[in-house]
Amino acid sequence: MKFRKATTTDIGEILTLVNQAYRGDKGWTNESSFVKGDRVFKEEVVEYLSNPINHLFVLEVNNKIEATICVEEQEKRAYIGFFAVNPNLQGQGIGKKMLEKAETFALKELNISHFLMAVLATRKELIEFYCRRGYVLSDKITTYPKDLNVGTPMVEDLKVVYLEKEV
Repeated sequence: MKFRKATTTDIGEILTLVNQAYRGDKGWTNESSFVKGDRVFKEEVVEYLSNPINHLFVLEVNNKIEATICVEEQEKRAYIGFFAVNPNLQGQGIGKKMLEKAETFALKELNISHFLMAVLATRKELIEFYCRRGYVLSDKITTYPKDLNVGTPMVEDLKVVYLEKEV
């Protein structure tokens, strides 16, 4: 297993992995019951890679990208996003390791100890996963961001909740 920063040569694999993990029908983290359409497009990955406030990481297993996570610098916080694990490998501790690596990077390299993330409110098991890792629900709740071109909600009045962690 190799945890490393993503490069432009990874774009195709990242697109496939993220769309599969979020909108496919396998794995326990997918959103396919709540949102339809692609989660990410090539232009968004290019933006992640070219913007210096974003630190996009991948996990390679046998020279294949099996997980992604991004640490976005937001003043004194690190927004954790773009988090995906190959659905066929979920439940093996890879997500937990990816989250730990991202948090460690933010702490040691960016000197940031306050983490923030967004999750669909309907994803109770995912929220519980993050809470077991020290995240707590904040008071911030928003409607699903239809304007960001990250899929179309299939649930009326779909909400996004925010979780935070301070270490």
